[in-house]
Amino acid sequence: MRLLLTSAGVKNASIHDALVDLLGRPIGDSNALCIPTAQYGHPQVSPEGAWRFISGQSRLPMCDLGWKSLGVLELTALPSIDEERWVSWVRETDVLLVSGGDALYLCHWMRQSGLADLLPSLRETVWVGLSAGSMVMTPRIGADFVGWKPPTGDDRTLGIVDFSIFPHLGLEPENTMAAAEKWAAEIAGPGYAIDDETAIRVTDGTVDVVTEGHWRLFSS
Repeated sequence: MRLLLTSAGVKNASIHDALVDLLGRPIGDSNALCIPTAQYGHPQVSPEGAWRFISGQSRLPMCDLGWKSLGVLELTALPSIDEERWVSWVRETDVLLVSGGDALYLCHWMRQSGLADLLPSLRETVWVGLSAGSMVMTPRIGADFVGWKPPTGDDRTLGIVDFSIFPHLGLEPENTMAAAEKWAAEIAGPGYAIDDETAIRVTDGTVDVVTEGHWRLFSS
């Protein structure tokens, strides 16, 4: 997959241009599915928050960018649907727009639904993550971001990329640089602290930072 891992969506022109580059076509010619599942695992998110994400009423630009078509893929529903149906929906879309919320809850349902197993075969699909939707692709999220407790009892996520992400850098009072430094020491691996004007683009294993804001790389 090609990944655009954001802190707060497509917040500026640089991230927008990176998305178009990954798609290889205009947004208006691209079909999207949005995945709101992570919202339901977060204690501070209400059903209204999920609706705002899906309907493009959120302050975090994702679903309101002018897609050719936009559908909803709710992962908790997939185990009750014939696999051939929903797999075809995913394979036929150009981009998956994955909301913020709780990264471990999202990871659990990606595994339970079968979407996690499908990812390696989606070579042309673009994954656009927002906060938890980005963090789920990393090896682990760190204890500070654990909310919903998975059956495994730890903070491990999918490990599609080999670095972790500390999102919303600079958002007071929790997401200070000092908090990011403490987080980085605990995860014992490479990690990026990124603010809401920053995204990480991953193409064929090549990682680069797209930013109009602030970020920091913590080496292992």
